[in-house]
Amino acid sequence: MNSKKNLVLLGMMASGKSTTGALISKKLETKFYDIDKIIEKEMNMTIAEIFEKKSETFFRSLEEKTILKILQNKNSVISLGGGAFLNEKIRKEIKMNHVSFWLNCNTKTLLKRIRKNKKRPIANKLNDKELIELISKRKKIYTKAEFKINCDKLSKKQIVESILKLYETF
Repeated sequence: MNSKKNLVLLGMMASGKSTTGALISKKLETKFYDIDKIIEKEMNMTIAEIFEKKSETFFRSLEEKTILKILQNKNSVISLGGGAFLNEKIRKEIKMNHVSFWLNCNTKTLLKRIRKNKKRPIANKLNDKELIELISKRKKIYTKAEFKINCDKLSKKQIVESILKLYETF
């Protein structure tokens, strides 16, 4: 079991990556890494504050270093930030050596969830039309994940079960 590939969750902000990752790691009795939380703890700032005080470029660089370091672990569950999979270096590493799951939600669901949370630095600057464009643009990259989980009609438990069933084949 120790040589098992990492299970990596990706998708839009508010798609449920952190919640799902925590549930999966508990079931698998393995380590869970929430990249955004790790960065916030390391910087002693929220992601929004990092964007505001340091810049998105600074954040993306830190995000890349953090993810590539965490991916060196084995048999872990890793939740990426919404923009991380857009990074070619990160995407290439994940596709070559890990198992990736895109938590896909419809745009309407994502908009509702994103607007509920004011801690999302990119989303807070965008109107609904711009946010829909961002979701659409990112979904084109997310399709490169190994597996796509359509979450809209599934409970948290069903999402976890779907992912574990696929992951067990590795």
